[in-house]
Amino acid sequence: MAKHAVLSSGAKMWRCLPCAKSELRLDLTLACGQSFRWRETADGHWTGVMGGRVWTLTQTEDTLWYHVYKNQECPGEEGDKIGIAAVSPQVENKTEKRFKGMLKKEEDEEEPVTAVHGSVEETEMLRDYFQLNVKLEDLYKKWGDADPHFRHIADIFTGVRMLRQEPTECLFSFICTSNNHISRIQGMVERLCQALGTPLCQLDQTAHHNFPSLSVLADNGIEARLRDLGFGYRARFLQQSAKQILDTHGPQWLDSLRTVPYVEARDALRTLPGVGTKVADCVCLMSLDKSEAVPIDTHVWQIAKRDYAFASGKGQKSITDKLHRDIGDFFRKLWGPYAGWAQSVLFCADLKKFQKLKEMPSAKHLQKEENDKAEIRIVGKKAKIKEEDNKPVKIMKTKSARHKK
Repeated sequence: MAKHAVLSSGAKMWRCLPCAKSELRLDLTLACGQSFRWRETADGHWTGVMGGRVWTLTQTEDTLWYHVYKNQECPGEEGDKIGIAAVSPQVENKTEKRFKGMLKKEEDEEEPVTAVHGSVEETEMLRDYFQLNVKLEDLYKKWGDADPHFRHIADIFTGVRMLRQEPTECLFSFICTSNNHISRIQGMVERLCQALGTPLCQLDQTAHHNFPSLSVLADNGIEARLRDLGFGYRARFLQQSAKQILDTHGPQWLDSLRTVPYVEARDALRTLPGVGTKVADCVCLMSLDKSEAVPIDTHVWQIAKRDYAFASGKGQKSITDKLHRDIGDFFRKLWGPYAGWAQSVLFCADLKKFQKLKEMPSAKHLQKEENDKAEIRIVGKKAKIKEEDNKPVKIMKTKSARHKK
């Protein structure tokens, strides 16, 4: 049986691309409630499904490492039914050639494996998923210049960036978020994929599945099955939304919303059962390229009131459409066209699971302390040298001089 890959066990099966931690931190980005498909399978190693493939990701200070598992261990898949752990590098390369037809001539085995880059397709999938074309450090500086509170948070929570998820997976995952919390949503999405998704591969007795298609979700018998899986009233929303999309708009409709203005996309999503303004904004921001979308829930409302003295809606117990719009406009005016990205940093920083990071000194503070200590040492050495230079020189008297005296 194949096992989850670990970088320390050997880099032969790993590929990499340049990416500093200031541009992407996996531990924050993959665990802050954007996507619910990633699990930390080893220290600093994250395994999940993206683009119909199973990946394990990890990183060093300036490099993003990834391993892509071949879908060979599940019935119905083409190619050899061989466990990845038992596949030699030579056989693996031949299999990859059959599947992709994209690899160049095999590299000399003596070349350093740590310098190997992945196929163009895999690299582009990662760049697209993490939107690495967006320079996050520049955005952090811009937000920090406009917002002192953000500047304080940014020193600790660097590298939180927005994912660009597949729209169907993003929409139906967020329909499950109603009156829910992250760990429970993860369990629901996992059960949904195991019950209805196409099997991809099995690692350490854990089966990984693709996200179910719209046609599967729209089936009339799905609602009862999802209720048996613990989805409650959300089961009806999942089935009805999938059916409405296929019957009214067609299978490519969600992807087409990437090309329309933000407000139009948001209002179109709100016509679906179980999709309110907050869910629509999440889908717009996290899969439809609407970087100005700012999802507002009670959590974000509390941030606005506590940290920004936002007074609108005072006395209200729930978030109305007007309040949602007012808070969103406030942050859009403060942070600019990537306001949704900035909001995700504050949202991440406020999650209970990450509060310990605030008690730890940030890398910048540690570096500043080291620089200060180094400067003190240099100044001390200079002062000591100067002190020695200013000391009076004692002249030793000769024996004859002492005798004369």
